[in-house]
Amino acid sequence: MFYLIIAALILLLVVAGLLVRAQVLIDIFTKSSEKRAGLSNQINGFLFPVFLVFMIVGFVWITIWARQYYLPDSASIHGVWTDEQFWITMAVITVVFIGTHLLLFTFPYIYQFKESRKALFYPVNHRLEFIWTVIPAIVLSMLVFNGWKVWSAITSEAPANAVVVELVGKQFNWLVRYPGKDQKLGKHNYLRTDELNTVGIDFTDRNSFDDFMAGEVHVPVNKPVLFKIRARDVLHSVFAPHFRLKMDAVPGMPTKFWFTPTKTTADMKAITGNPDFTYEIACTEVCGPGHFGMRMKMVVDDEDEFESWFKSQESFLAKNPDYLKTVPDKLRKLAEQSVDENKKSIGLAMLESVSNSVAKSN
Repeated sequence: MFYLIIAALILLLVVAGLLVRAQVLIDIFTKSSEKRAGLSNQINGFLFPVFLVFMIVGFVWITIWARQYYLPDSASIHGVWTDEQFWITMAVITVVFIGTHLLLFTFPYIYQFKESRKALFYPVNHRLEFIWTVIPAIVLSMLVFNGWKVWSAITSEAPANAVVVELVGKQFNWLVRYPGKDQKLGKHNYLRTDELNTVGIDFTDRNSFDDFMAGEVHVPVNKPVLFKIRARDVLHSVFAPHFRLKMDAVPGMPTKFWFTPTKTTADMKAITGNPDFTYEIACTEVCGPGHFGMRMKMVVDDEDEFESWFKSQESFLAKNPDYLKTVPDKLRKLAEQSVDENKKSIGLAMLESVSNSVAKSN
């Protein structure tokens, strides 16, 4: 029914337009050109403000309707700054957009053709040109300066206590590596990449002995997190929308991005009312036919949950002891010791988890 009404209205407009056009043609043969021009200008002059009203109503409606697709409040500190800068820019653009269109669509109506009115030839006004050049320049400079301050804060050096996570993009998934107990991420070497060592961990570096791979990203709440980002094949892009995080993963050119999460996954489940809510990292650079599926689950834990998860992770060397043979002879004993410590740590973590479960059940 709704579509029939819309179709009927469109048909009425078409018929009205044809009738007006027919009247103009009649005037061409029966009346003076001045009368013909007056009628045409009156119709078009009237249609300009009518269209302006429809445009503003549509603008407001689509803005309100689209709110259901807006992202929720940012779940990171820098995301709040980003959102503030975005809405300031949108406010300025909206004021200018509405103001210019008010002038654009009312002037043809106010200054439509009249026999008693004579057009004024006004070739140049340097003062007016200076004003409408300087004011936008000042406004844009302020927006750029504020944006530069926010960007400088976001891309500054990460705090020393930041949790380090390496994200490696490849067609068509993300690979995640964490430093172990020493909190120092080992080096990588693309020549050491194979079907198991997918990120090319270099075991000639002692810092890599306790590094571990993860199937999903875990980070603690209210603590800085540093993403070290690189790509293994083509251009990818790390996108975590709830944290307002986006950074390209470029082959041969490591990038980074640090942020501080402020809401755990459990918090977001309560806020959204969605028990299945999950943060995610997606790829926003078209990287091939499987690009659409390049996403990874991200979990924001409270500090205790993160520590428990972190301690339960088995190092790459512990999972794949065959790689001990790639460790230099002078460092092999240290690598074996690291593997033994990792296994003991996991055993203790499992005992702690069991005891905590028993305590909660009692």
